[in-house]
Amino acid sequence: MMRTANPALNAKTFDVAFEGSEVMTIQGTVSRTAMLLALLFAATMLTWNPAAPQDGVKWALIGGIAGFVTALITIFKKKASPVTAPLYAVCEGLLLGGISSLFESRFPGIVMQAVVLTFGTLGSLLLAYTSRLIRVTENFKLGVVAATGGIALFYLVSWILGFFGVQMPMIAGSGPIGIGFSAVVVVVAALNLVLDFDFIEQGAEQGAPKYMEWYAAFGLIVTLVWLYMEILRLLSKLQGRK
Repeated sequence: MMRTANPALNAKTFDVAFEGSEVMTIQGTVSRTAMLLALLFAATMLTWNPAAPQDGVKWALIGGIAGFVTALITIFKKKASPVTAPLYAVCEGLLLGGISSLFESRFPGIVMQAVVLTFGTLGSLLLAYTSRLIRVTENFKLGVVAATGGIALFYLVSWILGFFGVQMPMIAGSGPIGIGFSAVVVVVAALNLVLDFDFIEQGAEQGAPKYMEWYAAFGLIVTLVWLYMEILRLLSKLQGRK
């Protein structure tokens, strides 16, 4: 059974009717992922301005809202992913450019560190997965899914409590507990990449329709954006202690 904590890639993702002669391939998914990353980076450059980070806040807000809506459309209308996945990448680029500018203005050099760590983690886990150093067992899947669900629930509760003025300074702060929490979240986000690799591989083996390459690439971008944001947050906490 296929299982992943990524909301864009779940057990029913490839439960679609076969159409036409073309089918999803791993190489095709890699190409689509590269295209989405290129669009994301291009959009990021539009809002990247550490010298005036306040200018990027509005773009981050626009990108965040538009990205959320586009993601929902993509998840529920998979056949539209060849169009919506690129739009999502652009929206997330606007979001990341604005947020990254804020962090960079406060902690110079932090963005490059986060980017290197994010893609370093991606490359390392991909190598470990393809060489079968990491085996995706059912227990592994269940553990990652449960941990991701717990983190999502925690963030949701924290967000709701924030409307009532209730904060969690120990978790959000740069103390040992806050840093430890962020480190755990980074690890869980990274492990989700392994589930995504496994899920994409199984989808290709099952001969999913060609448009699912775009959808699978979209799901991988969702995880990468999350991982980058969590690494950025962890680095900011570590530098905040200096």
